Amino acid sequence: MMKEKVALDNSLEKTVAEDLQNGAYNRTICTRFPPEPNGYLHIGSAYAIHMNYAIAQKFNGNFNLRFDDTNPLKEDMEYVDSIIEDINWLGYSPEERIFYGSDYSNEIFHAALNLIKKEKAYVCELSPEQIKEYRGTLTEPGKNSPYRNRTVEENLDLFWRMKNGEFPTGSHVLRAKIDMASPNMNLRDPILYRIIYASHYRTGNEWCIYPMYDFAHPLQDAIEGVTHSLCSIEFKDHRPLYEWVLTELEIKEAPKQREFGRVNITGVVTSKRYLRELVLGKLVDGWDDPRLPTIRGLRRRGFTPESIRTFVDELGFVRNQSTADIAMLESTLRRELKSKVNTVMAVLNPLKVTITNYPEDKTELLSMENNPENPALGNREVVFSKEIYIEKEDFMEVPIKGFKRLALHAEVRLKGAYFIKCNEVIKDEATGEIIELRCTYDPKTKSGTGFSERKVKGTIHWVSAINSEIVELNLFEKLFEDETIVKDTEKTWEEKMNPNSKVTLRHCRIESWMKDSKIEERFQFLRHGYFCVDKYSTEEKLIFNRIVSLKDSWKGKKG
Repeated sequence: MMKEKVALDNSLEKTVAEDLQNGAYNRTICTRFPPEPNGYLHIGSAYAIHMNYAIAQKFNGNFNLRFDDTNPLKEDMEYVDSIIEDINWLGYSPEERIFYGSDYSNEIFHAALNLIKKEKAYVCELSPEQIKEYRGTLTEPGKNSPYRNRTVEENLDLFWRMKNGEFPTGSHVLRAKIDMASPNMNLRDPILYRIIYASHYRTGNEWCIYPMYDFAHPLQDAIEGVTHSLCSIEFKDHRPLYEWVLTELEIKEAPKQREFGRVNITGVVTSKRYLRELVLGKLVDGWDDPRLPTIRGLRRRGFTPESIRTFVDELGFVRNQSTADIAMLESTLRRELKSKVNTVMAVLNPLKVTITNYPEDKTELLSMENNPENPALGNREVVFSKEIYIEKEDFMEVPIKGFKRLALHAEVRLKGAYFIKCNEVIKDEATGEIIELRCTYDPKTKSGTGFSERKVKGTIHWVSAINSEIVELNLFEKLFEDETIVKDTEKTWEEKMNPNSKVTLRHCRIESWMKDSKIEERFQFLRHGYFCVDKYSTEEKLIFNRIVSLKDSWKGKKG
């Protein structure tokens, strides 16, 4: 039943409301998400899940997760488990409403028998190539199969023999008898069943014939009590076939297929085919490679379920095909984490600094705020010592115009600490590379003391040499500099991939207290961006993945 005073935000919601008001259903509104278990969910999947889940929630209805597992050649329990885990992690939990299309094999088979008895289906022996030839084109009608006018008895006998495994793969199919001259190619006697000899991950070798998606889908919806089969716009031309199946089988209170726009994401590749090639070809670390737009990849990279839900919710109802910038998702994540996570100091490319006038055996604890945006997160104590590390890029022996960090014979403030002045540069004798700076500090300039005798142009971050941990950081860029390049058949995957899509820094240093960080815990590294603890971290070695940089490139960003 519909909640009172529901605000209707789009035409899809208005359609559902009208069905309720007109008494189209004497049961609870029910939607479904029907993934095929032959790969992992990606960011595009999240949009489809959200549309179905949101409608069910708005009208106090049910949301089903149903696996479209009617093709044993590619499906696997690994994918089932991953899809369930990902949907739960995203927060769209179907709870106890998880179903499997393969559980309806008997019902779908008998539905096919009913169509044969009604002379609405026939067994065809044309080869796949001939079926394609007979189908016609967009400008020319198809022609009838020579097997189209078989008797009901012949078709029943042949279909049972198909089920019993008497024919080889591809030799016989069951086709609907509709209209070979229809302008809609999907109605030109579509295939309903085909022969596949392969073990199914749930039913084993019980079946050797399997229904096509367009035949199984409306029946699965009807069996489960789905009222609204919400799918992306590319299925719009399939709707007449969906309705034909339900009408011919005289399904009462039949589910209705309705479409929403497909959302493409710039900067990533969401094609399941391409993702499978990358994963199975071991060109990436797996389905959870942080460079992939899979839900697993986004999770490992450090995106939160809240940021993904907010992203797809803000896309709203899309009527036709649309494109969203991946930068919008990144901006959503920044907005979420900005006031929620600790801001810490991490040095990615360390340069040793010795403070020559700081006592050898002295250390002190400096208080630093954990998040300038959120005082409720409190303060932490950071160790200051004679030897520290700063970023190499924060020092220039001969500074260029506009450089506001540390230079020879110049001063800079260490964040939360003191002014330091560089007096000497130590270089490697063989390479000439700068390996150490010798500086002095001014003890009167401690942060928070109100010292104002002189000013410095810049502030830089640092970590103590004796109270920091060496960690590994992964920095990511787009897997493909131009996502359209994936369609270039002249290039190998290695040639298409951005060689800088993953850069690993192995000698970074972070504040020592962070050694107890948990997997998936997130931080803002001052000046460097937001980072997440990678799942392959150990007690001996922490690994962080950069989720996003601090710079927001999305032009439509909020806040």
